[in-house]
Amino acid sequence: MADRVTPHVWTMRFVYFALAAVIIFFHLIPLDTVPRRWAPPDLLMAFTFAWVLRRPDYAPPLCVALVMLMADLMFQRPPGLQAVLVLLGSEYLKYRTNGLSDASFVGEWTAVCIVVIGIILIDRLVLAILLVPAPTLGISLIQMVLTMLTYPLVVLVSQLLLGVRRLAPSDAVAMGGRA
Repeated sequence: MADRVTPHVWTMRFVYFALAAVIIFFHLIPLDTVPRRWAPPDLLMAFTFAWVLRRPDYAPPLCVALVMLMADLMFQRPPGLQAVLVLLGSEYLKYRTNGLSDASFVGEWTAVCIVVIGIILIDRLVLAILLVPAPTLGISLIQMVLTMLTYPLVVLVSQLLLGVRRLAPSDAVAMGGRA
């Protein structure tokens, strides 16, 4: 049974990396030469949280760290800061998954929103302590709110198009986990 599961898990990890590359690519291409007064949602963070909450084996910590570090370097953010914060947030959500599996989607969405707020606040706090120029507060708040609002859409896309669904208790037992 494990031999059949392993190739699929590796395929989905590749899909996670490919999805991250596509998101980064479309974020970097110059579609408009005029600076925007708003920031798009952080789809990379939202997809990471959706995948970690549904199938943590598809987005293990090393994959999340590599993807987010690559995003830090490509978006010219302080290298590693956002990567560490998203990694800590995803691990926090992963260990809360046991309680969230019985809760409704609203409970999951609330937990993700709290983690997103925490990541934005800690990021701004660290940048202020280190005297690194940060985006304006308005831009950060717009990105935070848009990320929280797009999370349900990200979950829908992950489930319907990419097939990232929660394991049923019988599937978890069959794979060697706990029910």
